Amino acid sequence: MRVDISRVAGTEDIPLPAYQTEGASGMDLLAAVTEPLILNPNERTAVPTGIMIAIPEGYEAQVRARSGWAKKFGICLTNGIGTIDVDFRGEVHVLLSNLGQEPFTIHRADRIAQLVVTPVMRVQWNVVEELPTTERGVGGFGHTGRQ
Repeated sequence: MRVDISRVAGTEDIPLPAYQTEGASGMDLLAAVTEPLILNPNERTAVPTGIMIAIPEGYEAQVRARSGWAKKFGICLTNGIGTIDVDFRGEVHVLLSNLGQEPFTIHRADRIAQLVVTPVMRVQWNVVEELPTTERGVGGFGHTGRQ
């Protein structure tokens, strides 16, 4: 699939998102900061990527956290998974939060998140009086126990 992409002026030195391995699902998004950005514990910020994209109709781009940063430093996406809709044409930003104990510095061209392009299904609601039954039923969070 081909996706149109444009660079924000002044970010031509930053590589475009790319898959790092043959089997990777996501492409790395890189920070387009002009100077090191310090993210203190319990702070959040929107980090620019220097790109604008035109996702084709019937798809979305999902911005996902880097698992290594989450595990090692507590750097997570503020909004869980970010969604870039087909009609958004602005610069892609990554909303990062520092849940760690130490300040974390983001440098220009650091790999800050992953971008996954995936199909989207549009639904129409079918209002019914009762839903079909299942073995689980209404069992919610933790209903099966710990073991």
